[in-house]
Amino acid sequence: MDQNINNVPAIEQVSINKIFGIPAGAQEILIAGRTAPAPYTPAIDPYYKFEMGHLRDVIAWLKVGMGEGLFLTGPTGAGKSSLVLQVAARLNLEVFNVTAHERLEFSDLVGQFVVKNGNMEYQYGPLALAMKRGGVFLLDEIDALPPGTNVGLNGAAEGRVLVIPENGGEVIKPHPEFRFAATGNTRGSGDDTGRYSGTIKQNLAFLDRFWCLEVGYLSKQKEEAILESVLPVPEMKGLIPKFLEVAEEVRRLFQSSDFTTQINTTISTRSLIRWVRLTHVFLSMAKRGCQPVYYALDRAILNKAAPEEKAAVKEIVQRIFGISEPEK
Repeated sequence: MDQNINNVPAIEQVSINKIFGIPAGAQEILIAGRTAPAPYTPAIDPYYKFEMGHLRDVIAWLKVGMGEGLFLTGPTGAGKSSLVLQVAARLNLEVFNVTAHERLEFSDLVGQFVVKNGNMEYQYGPLALAMKRGGVFLLDEIDALPPGTNVGLNGAAEGRVLVIPENGGEVIKPHPEFRFAATGNTRGSGDDTGRYSGTIKQNLAFLDRFWCLEVGYLSKQKEEAILESVLPVPEMKGLIPKFLEVAEEVRRLFQSSDFTTQINTTISTRSLIRWVRLTHVFLSMAKRGCQPVYYALDRAILNKAAPEEKAAVKEIVQRIFGISEPEK
């Protein structure tokens, strides 16, 4: 990671109305942003669509949330990380993104000594760099964080100074624009569904340091606009509502509390886009006895699913599209 904290563009007050296309009639709100992209600024996804309620909450947290984290919870594939990344991308803010796992230690986040050019040199980790550079520290899959590590993060979540004894007792005072965000599928309370193996019930005192934002799947209207932007071809336009209907029903079953109908496969916006794109790629195969919708579905989503899950989703596809999968 780039250790130079002098190559970060200056902070300026920018209008979220202009950046996020909020109507001019609404009250103009200014927020801190960078004058230009920085080394760790995420790339803008031009097809991304914001749910205004989610955007409002993230903007409010960035504006007044110094000393409090933001915990985004919701089903897998709902776009929790993407929400933070795409807001930051448009504000030119840096994001230091780490995925939690059972072996993640506090020192992995803060830093450690490494050998460089034959000498021992202290290398700052993503948390320390975010604090020094005024970026967003984004910890994905926080549900998998070991208890000892999350206790070490209490101070960072509150925006307190970070002391590094290993580096001569260095004290890092958080930059005013430093923010700590985390994502998780289980609200930090453990997994009672069996879907998220490796998740751990999180310390209540740690979770108390976060705002909590529940992120659901994008609305059908937003996803329709994305699909039409990604693949604006006439032969696909009439099929897009059917793709969306399949995704909606699969997600409903995925989130169902009825274990007799519940399935463990879902369709994220990302995989939905992949399915539609691949269907278009394989359209020419229809003349050779291949059904592009099913062929693309397997490669985009279902080849990762158990046989009974594949069968359940394909029954939905057959009903909604009105087409059968050819015999193999």
